[in-house]
Amino acid sequence: MEFIAVALCLLPCVAAAVSMGLATGKSVDAVARQPEASGKINAVMLLGMALTEATAIYGFVTALIMLLIKIK
Repeated sequence: MEFIAVALCLLPCVAAAVSMGLATGKSVDAVARQPEASGKINAVMLLGMALTEATAIYGFVTALIMLLIKIK
């Protein structure tokens, strides 16, 4: 039963990976359309990726804590 809870805690990691891939693809499209705006596009993309990665790390740490403590 606890592994289901851990799997649910790891869902943000999967969602973060998918959203980072989509964000990278969209930023590459945007830079291809307007190369002169690449600095601003990269800055906004990196900020979004940092926030997304934080969500993934929180989910991963929560899953690790649940595995190590084994709350029943």
